Amino acid sequence: MNKTIEINGLSLFYREAGQQNKETILFLHGNPTSSHMYKELMNLLKDDYHVIAPDYPGFGFSSRPGIDEYEYSFDNISHTINQFIDTLKLNNFYLFVQDYGGPIGFRIANQRPELIKGLIIQNANTYLEGLGEWAIEIGGYIQNNDLEKMNTYKKHLVSLAGLKEQYITGAKDTSLIDPSSYYLDYAFLQRSGVQELFLTLFDNYGTNFEKYEEWQNYLRTYQPPTLVVWGTNDKFFNKHGGEAYAKDLKDVQLHFFDGGHFMLEEYNADVALLIKKFISK
Repeated sequence: MNKTIEINGLSLFYREAGQQNKETILFLHGNPTSSHMYKELMNLLKDDYHVIAPDYPGFGFSSRPGIDEYEYSFDNISHTINQFIDTLKLNNFYLFVQDYGGPIGFRIANQRPELIKGLIIQNANTYLEGLGEWAIEIGGYIQNNDLEKMNTYKKHLVSLAGLKEQYITGAKDTSLIDPSSYYLDYAFLQRSGVQELFLTLFDNYGTNFEKYEEWQNYLRTYQPPTLVVWGTNDKFFNKHGGEAYAKDLKDVQLHFFDGGHFMLEEYNADVALLIKKFISK
């Protein structure tokens, strides 16, 4: 079911399926997409679990207030998702995170560890050794204050070609990548003011690196059972980022796939089976 809920004057869109008396999985989406990225996976899981996935402010079908009305930072979006969790009375759940969902989800888990029954991590980075080619390239532009190359990259990032590149790069079989995924992302970005919101949050991404040690300490301290499913050809977050979780976690399962940043496009059925085994254990 597709629903909306009001949070401090914001209308948050979310997808929800399954029965609320079953184990809950909260899905936090990546960039530049929305809860749409989980649509097929949620359909595969809905008979066994209560599955729920919100769109962040400025993303998907949620409200998109201007930057003078809402602070597009990872701190503030995690605060909004915390309010979403409380409003829906999600008292404990498995947390599935990908890309941007990582820094948003780890902020929540670190602040409220009692909520988290387990983690499911898909190409969401918490270790410096996990930074891939594209992340290092972008970091070089910032470090060298190369505004021209940075602005060129940003323009490409919000273009249809740039969005498609994020989906197909590293994919084993590009015929399995649904074009509607990146065309929908592109359509959302064409709405008035949305690219400004998108790039404002993108510029805030550097605030996450200083929290890596804090999140690693959360993992070491609370030892949440964790399932890692990772596309090994991801140019943003490489395989080392997935492997690194085993340094701090005792109960962790690592599964690597011949895919890219959006490996679910190819491996939804495989990941659904792994989730069922993980939660049943």
